[in-house]
Amino acid sequence: MDKVFIYWDDSNIFISAQALAVEREGEDARPRVRLHIRNLLELAHAGRPIHRAVAVDSIPPELRHVWNRLENEGVAVHLLERGALHGREVGVDQVLQTYMLHDTVDHNGDPGIAVILTGDGAGFADGVGFHADLERMHRKGWRIEVLSWRHSCNRRMREWAEENGKFIALDDFYDSVTFLESPMPGQPVADPRYAVPLNLTER
Repeated sequence: MDKVFIYWDDSNIFISAQALAVEREGEDARPRVRLHIRNLLELAHAGRPIHRAVAVDSIPPELRHVWNRLENEGVAVHLLERGALHGREVGVDQVLQTYMLHDTVDHNGDPGIAVILTGDGAGFADGVGFHADLERMHRKGWRIEVLSWRHSCNRRMREWAEENGKFIALDDFYDSVTFLESPMPGQPVADPRYAVPLNLTER
């Protein structure tokens, strides 16, 4: 069975989840929505053996519990100070891309399945960014899977993934890969929403 290499752009997936939560569950869902780490990871590997799983994010201290959950699931978490490497998002992207390119070189002749969680396809025209590196991996024999929210995924990257690999819309698994926490004190009263079991037959 092919090995899976997971590359997780945490801030991109989470911020886009907030926008969809507002659309589906109302404005009060924005501060309450959270990613269900275990289900999202299971959706990414789909029962296949994980060779590497790495997530990159910046360092707001309030997210410590999120990183702990990722680490508890076996995901290596790499954090950057805000503003490092010419800006938070650029720095995060570059670190994750470095892992992708290292794996491409280290597994030359023995490619695996690259599963990337992001919708960021910027930079393709200049030969940089996630989309450009996914194409490089594909030319080396890697199978490519992009997991992203429909509304926030770069259109060109999504179409390329659909033609050359797989595009898995997280929207189709929204109720499994997100949940709503109870409101904080001072917020309107509302019940929490728990994640439903993940159905991989729809993947």
